Amino acid sequence: MSFAEILGGTISFDNKIREQATRALENAENENFSQYILSLAQELANENGQELVRSAAGLALKNTLSARDESRQTQYSQRWIQVDEGVRSQIKQSVLATLGSESRLATTPAAQTIAAITAIELPQGQWADVIATLLQNVSSTSTSLKIASLQTIGFICESIDPEILATQSNTILTAVIQGANSEEPSQDVRFAAITALYNSLEFVRINFENDGERNVIMQTVCEATQSPSTNVQVAAFECLVRIMQLYYDKMGFYMEKALYGLTVIGMKHEEEKISLQAIEFWSTVCDEEIELQIEEDEANEFERPFERHNYRFAKTALPQVLPTLLFLLTKQDEDADEDEWNVSMAAATCLSLLAQTIGNDIVAPVIPFVEQNIRNPDWHYREAAVMSFGSILEGPDSAVLTPLVSQALPVLIEMVKDNEIQVKDSAAWTIGRVCDLLVECIQMDVHLHNLVSALVSGLEDSPRIVANCCWAIMNLAEQIGGADAETYALSPYFEGIVTTLMRITETNVNENNSRTSAYETMATLANTGPKDTHPTIAKLGVAILDRLDTTIASTNQTVGSEDRLVLGELQSSLLNVLSNVARTLGRQISEISDRIMTCVLQLLNSGNKQSVVAEDAFLLVGALITALEGDFARYLESFSPFLYNALQNHEEYQLCSIAVGLIGDICRALGQGASPYCDQFMSILLQNLESDVLQRDVKPGILSCFGDIALAIGGRFETYVDVSFGVLMAACNLSANTQAIDYDTIDYNNALRLGIFEAFVGITQGLKSDGKAQLVLPRIQDIFVFMSVVFADQNRSEEVTKTMIALIGDLASSFTNGELREPLQYEWIQALIKEGRANPRGSYIRDIARWARDMVKQATGA
Repeated sequence: MSFAEILGGTISFDNKIREQATRALENAENENFSQYILSLAQELANENGQELVRSAAGLALKNTLSARDESRQTQYSQRWIQVDEGVRSQIKQSVLATLGSESRLATTPAAQTIAAITAIELPQGQWADVIATLLQNVSSTSTSLKIASLQTIGFICESIDPEILATQSNTILTAVIQGANSEEPSQDVRFAAITALYNSLEFVRINFENDGERNVIMQTVCEATQSPSTNVQVAAFECLVRIMQLYYDKMGFYMEKALYGLTVIGMKHEEEKISLQAIEFWSTVCDEEIELQIEEDEANEFERPFERHNYRFAKTALPQVLPTLLFLLTKQDEDADEDEWNVSMAAATCLSLLAQTIGNDIVAPVIPFVEQNIRNPDWHYREAAVMSFGSILEGPDSAVLTPLVSQALPVLIEMVKDNEIQVKDSAAWTIGRVCDLLVECIQMDVHLHNLVSALVSGLEDSPRIVANCCWAIMNLAEQIGGADAETYALSPYFEGIVTTLMRITETNVNENNSRTSAYETMATLANTGPKDTHPTIAKLGVAILDRLDTTIASTNQTVGSEDRLVLGELQSSLLNVLSNVARTLGRQISEISDRIMTCVLQLLNSGNKQSVVAEDAFLLVGALITALEGDFARYLESFSPFLYNALQNHEEYQLCSIAVGLIGDICRALGQGASPYCDQFMSILLQNLESDVLQRDVKPGILSCFGDIALAIGGRFETYVDVSFGVLMAACNLSANTQAIDYDTIDYNNALRLGIFEAFVGITQGLKSDGKAQLVLPRIQDIFVFMSVVFADQNRSEEVTKTMIALIGDLASSFTNGELREPLQYEWIQALIKEGRANPRGSYIRDIARWARDMVKQATGA
């Protein structure tokens, strides 16, 4: 069988042939990788080959070079670089030559392959002339070569670090603008060029700083919104959206001259794809201005200068944009799939963002639309009225909204029983918003009975209505509930709501996530129910446990992958409800804890490959540990093998993270009773810290876990002191040398520092409890040096500040004989404690700072 025939087999409709061909390709890849990829490149470039075979060859070649997983991408990159340079050169020549093909099925994977090779080689200083070659192609007389080369440039810009291409931004931009120009006769070329421009916007920042070059870019994009091609228009509006995200500060002139008018006209366009992007433009404007307002408020709060300017485009455009949005709300498609994004949904989202952006100014122009249409015989207008009202409930002051909501609430409750499903759905959603944002508008003695009756009635309506009724009940319970209270306004209705929820979840139907929503509502009710609802919550726990037993019994009979997925979702929902039942009932859960742990162990032992079920099972165990405290010890021996396996499961990092948290729960609950397991805990945790595979976000929690273990076993932690401090000081060095290049890095560094300080606090307190605090002294100087670095970092979080102050207090209280007199008098320590004491009265950080100040005074004799 030839290589082309094998590739053809991978796209066969015959499953057996397809599997055989796939195995043959895998064998070829493993036996001789260089020959394998060279053969793929040759088939891709073969103009006499079948189009689908060429496409399959290109995709297979691209997939040997690029992967979404970072560690796998590293492996692919190293493998490619190790291929003989002559072979690599042949492959690159083949894929470049393929760009000239008339077959789009060949040129697109060729473009993707070139981008994948470029992403590997260009950062290493190789294939430096690839951009020049592509730009030369763009000047070709061949339309297909122009399109493919522009597409390739777009893929490269999308996949590579903007800084690497920054030096070539001028030449790339010139070629792209040339292709996107209104004088270009081919609309396909313009589309490819505009798409490439979209992907290159991040690395043309220097060009956007230049007025002349920015004018050319903006003119080209604005002209493209008027193209006769729908695809070009859509791509142009997508460009405007991205430009607004990246260059809001430069948009004042262009908004005034063109963008206000262009985008409002675009919103009204009869072609939905164009209208959606024009609406997205204004949603993006609102997103940017909401973020600007937050930044300005923060700057004012901390008395820092605010250097950016909020142009308030949204407020200026309100007279043009708002009527258009209200009109578009009435363009619902009754036959459209509920999950299908359409113009009316986009308009509602934009209206909601507009309300958050301009606040009170949105109310006056929207309310007349609501009043005129809330009773309209045409359901499109009734639904639009309800949706518009619900969309403006976040943003304006509650004092402005409260009288309007109080007046509208009886009508909204009535509309949950409307004849049209779309109206009922939006009414339930709007009530949910009221329960979430303006619960004070609900007069319990006036509105609650009718409100609950309508929502419970809606639970037995169409699945589409069920989800929003559930959401409304959840919001109501969360806003007025409190597990520590004796009773609350929902107590008389509690059992009836739970009974209805149990009844509607008896079937296997989960259309519109209605069953999942119902179980989420039960979990919320269990979590927020006051003491007089605990008997009902206890009954709920038993009933849910019965259902979980039934699902476990049916596991072996569930064969199809879809059925297994549905079963896993159900089990996950049931576990979530039980977790909240356990949290609320506390030690009362001991009446059914044996059954719960039996179910959990059966689930973990069932070979269920869905990690989400294991995650929820572990979260349930965590709730049980907290509820039972030391009584959980009787389950630990049978549960520990599953815990160890999860800790070592680096691929499922979320499960591993939950398992790390469980160690902390076990240590807090069992205290010295956790000692027999600590050797194994510490061994696995240390291995995890050294792992290159484990997701980095798990590691701060591991460091914190050292503190939990030390607090539990006290002086026995002496065994682990040296290795723990070695790891912690390495983490300190990593943190101190981490540059704040972006928000993700800042957040991670704060999490890492929090883990480090929590470990130091736990170790100090644990050793001190058994009179072994002296073991910390040899590391004191290093700890103080690191704390001084963190103190000087303006990006440290409040949580890090609080924990660092607590550590200073713990160290001071542990060494009261003058051992730390000198370091405790450092100026930065006094400044840090003063900063903590400056917090509002009653805040936890202020109380910690006052205590730490007293401890420092005692330790220094001041």
